[in-house]
Amino acid sequence: MHDASGVSIRLAGPDDAPVLARLRYEFRASHDLAIEPEAEFFERCTAWMTPRLMPGSSWRCWVAEDGTQVIATAWLQLIDKLPNPVDEAENHGCITSLYVDPARRDAGIGPRLLEECLRECAAAEVDAVILWPTPRSRRLYERFGFVVRDDVLERRMSQPPLHAA
Repeated sequence: MHDASGVSIRLAGPDDAPVLARLRYEFRASHDLAIEPEAEFFERCTAWMTPRLMPGSSWRCWVAEDGTQVIATAWLQLIDKLPNPVDEAENHGCITSLYVDPARRDAGIGPRLLEECLRECAAAEVDAVILWPTPRSRRLYERFGFVVRDDVLERRMSQPPLHAA
């Protein structure tokens, strides 16, 4: 699907893993200090991504291309919930690593990628979609109906518990 700027969006496949690993590195290293050598990360990340980009995986990834260059990406993981006897869908979605090349951030590519993720969630009858926004991306997600919830708890496993039972 192309827009007036010539940017197309498509579902990524296993052959896209090396370029997606590069974009993942750019995304994360722009927010935090990278402690893993770049070449080691590319190798490890490419090996992780390749099987998850295969048909039948619980992961989906979309890329935005300008010609043949990948300039943006968004990942979605579909997560099965335990069966329940109430009127509630039994899947969650987790959107992660929505990244647009900094030079292209005002071209409307992020919203297009987010729309692809949300269409897939609707098709999969997802109950709730979660994500962890960056400060810069928060407004984008809010425009699409994401809100801060007060009924979700998180525990970072790198932190010791305050009180052990």
